[in-house]
Amino acid sequence: MVSPKMRDKLATFFTHVGLMLLVLLMASPIIFALIASTQSTSTILNYPPQFLPGNAIIRNFTVAWTQYNLGRLMLNSTIIAIAVTVGKTIISLFAAVALVYFDFPFKSLIFVIILLTLLLPVPVRIVSLFELVNNLGLADTYYAMIFPFFASATGTFLFRQHFQSIPDSLADAARVDGAGPFRFMTQILVPMSMNTIGALAVIQFIYMWNQYLWPLIIMQSDNKQVIQLGLKMLTGSGRAGVKPWGPAMAGSIIAMLPPLIIFLILQEQFMKGFALKEEK
Repeated sequence: MVSPKMRDKLATFFTHVGLMLLVLLMASPIIFALIASTQSTSTILNYPPQFLPGNAIIRNFTVAWTQYNLGRLMLNSTIIAIAVTVGKTIISLFAAVALVYFDFPFKSLIFVIILLTLLLPVPVRIVSLFELVNNLGLADTYYAMIFPFFASATGTFLFRQHFQSIPDSLADAARVDGAGPFRFMTQILVPMSMNTIGALAVIQFIYMWNQYLWPLIIMQSDNKQVIQLGLKMLTGSGRAGVKPWGPAMAGSIIAMLPPLIIFLILQEQFMKGFALKEEK
C-alpha cells in the first residue's frame, strides 16, 4: 500500500512531468524555427525531416538581415509600437481617471460604449478607416499606423478597475492637502499603477508588433513597412517556386526577439497587473 507521503511525491512528480510536456508542446514551433534557421532550404525540404542543427546559420541570418532589410523594418515596427503603447497608456489613464473620480452625465453609459468598441476590431472597420486616413492625407505615413490605434478600451478598463480598488480616502486626503486632479494622478495614481502600466505595455507592444493587415493596406513605401510584411516578403521570394525557408526561419527568430525582450523586462509587472487581488 502506498503511503500518503509517497502518494504526494508521485502526484507532484507526474504534475511536473505533465507541465514539462505541455511547455515542450507549446514551445515546439519556436524550437522547430530555431533548428530550421540553422539549416539550408534543401535540408528543410528533405524527407524525413532533420531535427539536428545545420551549418547554414550564419548564411541564413545574414541573408535575412541584409538582403531583406529586416533592420529597417524592425526599426519601423519599434517606433510604431512604442508610440502607440505610450499614447494608449496616457489616453487610457486620463479616461479611467475621468470615469472613476469625476461625475458627469451618462458616465456609466459612456463606459459601456467604450467596452462595446471591443466588438469592432480593425478588420471590421478597415474600409471606413482607410477612407478616413486617406482623406486626411496620412496614407503611407507613420501617422496612419499610430493615430488610429491610440484609443484603447482594454487599457481604459484595466485602469478603471485598478483605480476602483484604491480607497476613496486617499483621494479625499489628497484633496484636503490641496492636490489638484492632475497632481493627484501624476504623483499618486501613476506610482501606484506601475504594474497595470507594465501589463498594458506588454499587451499593446506585442499587439502593434504583430500588425499585418492594416500596414499591408495603408503603407506603400517599402522603407516604411513593418517587420511582419518583411517576413511575408521572405516567404514569398524564392526562385523557381522554392521558398527560402532557412532565411525565413532566421527572420522569424530575429523578429521574435524585441517582444520577447519587452516581456522579460516587464514580466513581473505583467503578472502582478493581472493578479486576482487588490493592490494596497
